[in-house]
Amino acid sequence: LSAVVFFEVEILDAKTKDKLCFLDKVRSHFSSNCLHYPQWYPARQSIRLDPKGKSLKDEDVLQHLPVGTTATFYFRDLGAQISWVTVFLTEYTGPLVIYLMFYFRVPFIYAPKYDFTTSKHWVVHLACMCHSFHYVKRLLETLFVHRFSHGTMPLRNIFKNCTYYWGFAAWMAYYINHPLYTPPIYGEQQIRLALIIFLFCQIGNFSIHVALRNLRPPGSKTRKIPYPTKNPFTWIFLLVSCPNYTYELGSWLGFTLMTQCLPVAFFTLVGFIQMTVWAKGKHRSYLKEFRDYPPLRSPILPFIL
Repeated sequence: LSAVVFFEVEILDAKTKDKLCFLDKVRSHFSSNCLHYPQWYPARQSIRLDPKGKSLKDEDVLQHLPVGTTATFYFRDLGAQISWVTVFLTEYTGPLVIYLMFYFRVPFIYAPKYDFTTSKHWVVHLACMCHSFHYVKRLLETLFVHRFSHGTMPLRNIFKNCTYYWGFAAWMAYYINHPLYTPPIYGEQQIRLALIIFLFCQIGNFSIHVALRNLRPPGSKTRKIPYPTKNPFTWIFLLVSCPNYTYELGSWLGFTLMTQCLPVAFFTLVGFIQMTVWAKGKHRSYLKEFRDYPPLRSPILPFIL
């Protein structure tokens, strides 16, 4: 019989380096989720090997960690947490409602004579349908498609995210639904082309989300390399690591072309910059985790970025 190996476990505060706890004769199959403090819920706590390193997973056990028989861990309080689903539902419901308020021209937005009037330009009505479709799609995906690897995020994120989405929705809607709004310069042809781009990219975005969902079994946190499926909209995986962002960018470029509205263009630019940051981070994560990761892929734009 093999000898039982015991560990000595020391837990320090990640900020002050003060000793919080010392455990003697800890068995090798002891997992990191056993180190959580009872006065805080688990999602609020981070146990890590390095003060500035990544949090350990709940399933990580002592015998598989790069530590000796005397192990030092660092504890960090992540602050109040809120579920991803709650944040997504809140930040996506806001733009949907706010845009419709401007579309129906409720009082105190424009001059009183325009209260509850409708635009004479059909592109304004089309834009409202596209914008509403986009956020209804996001809400339904949050409820029925997305599987989150992390259950929560910091509570402060909901205020930051809602300010971004709600603020831009109001800014865009104000100008698109304004009584003095003028349609795109190239008229019907420009609008139809923009609608095709928008719908194509919305279908593509949904297809990618479904493909990513199917990679992760229910209740699992496993990560796999995403590959193209039989759905042609997923074939872009051959060239891009995060095609959901590629299609999202395409959708907003189509909406910009459709409305020919400067606030929409600015929202698209800001969104592209943020999605590029996320895509590069995920691309690096794939390369680090999978040695056989396809070398031809770019983070968000094929062969460019």
